[in-house]
Amino acid sequence: MNLIEVQKTFKSDDECMEHLAQLRWPDGIRCVTCGSKEVKQYASPTKKQLNRKIYQCSEPTCNQQFTATVGTIFHDTHLPLTKWFMALALIVDAKKSVSANQIKRHLGVGYKTAWYLAHRIRKAMEDTDITPLSGTVEIDETYVGGKTIRRSNRGNRKYESKDAVVGMIERGGELRFRHIGKGSATTKKVRPLIRELVGPNVERIVTDESSIYPFALRPDLGRIHRTICHKDHHYVEGEIHTNTIESAFSLLKRGIMGSFHKVSIKHLPRYLAEFEYRFNRRERKGEPKPAIFAETLRRMVKVKPMPFAQLTAKPKLQDMTEPF
Repeated sequence: MNLIEVQKTFKSDDECMEHLAQLRWPDGIRCVTCGSKEVKQYASPTKKQLNRKIYQCSEPTCNQQFTATVGTIFHDTHLPLTKWFMALALIVDAKKSVSANQIKRHLGVGYKTAWYLAHRIRKAMEDTDITPLSGTVEIDETYVGGKTIRRSNRGNRKYESKDAVVGMIERGGELRFRHIGKGSATTKKVRPLIRELVGPNVERIVTDESSIYPFALRPDLGRIHRTICHKDHHYVEGEIHTNTIESAFSLLKRGIMGSFHKVSIKHLPRYLAEFEYRFNRRERKGEPKPAIFAETLRRMVKVKPMPFAQLTAKPKLQDMTEPF
C-alpha cells in the first residue's frame, strides 16, 4: 500500500482507530486487563476526534476503560493516527529507508517527533521468531562508522574504531544481520551466531577467505564449507560466491550514507532490523507483491510500548558513528 492508497483508505483518525481494533481483536474485542469478552463501547468525543470511541470492561471486578491503542506501540501518542499510517507507508516502501528529517518535512512535525516515530516503527520490525537458515548460506562481515587505521609495518587494516556487523543469507531465502560490537570480527564473536542462525539442513556454507570462519563453524559444517578468494580478485566460481550477502550490505550502507549520513551505535540493531525486515519481504520474481504495510501494522498493535525515556536512556558505552 503506497502513500496515495493510505490517504484514500484512511481519511480520518476514527477510520484508523477502527482498523487497528480489527487488527488487534479479529475475533471480537477483549479487555486488555482481564481478557473478558464482556466489553461495551462508548462515545468519547474530543476536539480532534469527534467520533472517538472507548471501550469499557463489564466485569464488576475490572471496569477497565481502554482504546485500541492502549498497550501497543501507539500507546499514549499525541500524533494523529493518519500521520502514523503515512509515516509507515514511507518507511516500508523506501528501499534505502527514510531519515527522520525527511519524515519531518513530509508530515509537518518536529524532528524529535519524527525520530521517535521512526524508531517505534523499527521496533515493530524486529523479528523475534526466526527460522534457522538452510540450503546454501552465505556469511560475511562488514564495518560501520569510525575510521580505518592502517598499520604501516604490514599495510593491513584494523577496525578498532569501527563496529562489526555479521550478515548471513539463505539463497532464495531470508537475511540475518547482527551487530557484534566494536572492533574486528573474531571467531569468538561469530561462532555463537552461526550456531544460532544456521540450521541442520544447510547444504553449503560460502564465505570469503577470512581465517575466522573455518574455526567458527561447527564440525559438521566444515565439510560443506566453501571459500571464494577475493584478495586474488576472484568473485564468482560457479555457485561459489558471496554476491548475495554483499548486495544486502550494499543496501544497508547506501541507506546509512544516503539517507541517515550517520547513525547512533546504540540504535544500530534497530536499523539493522529495519533493513533485514524489508529485504526479507522484497518483491520476488514469480511471487505476488508482499503486503508489507498491513503486516507491519499488525505487528505494531502487538508490540509493547516503547517510552521516549527508554529510547533515550544512556547506554553503557555510547558511541556515534562517523560518516563512511
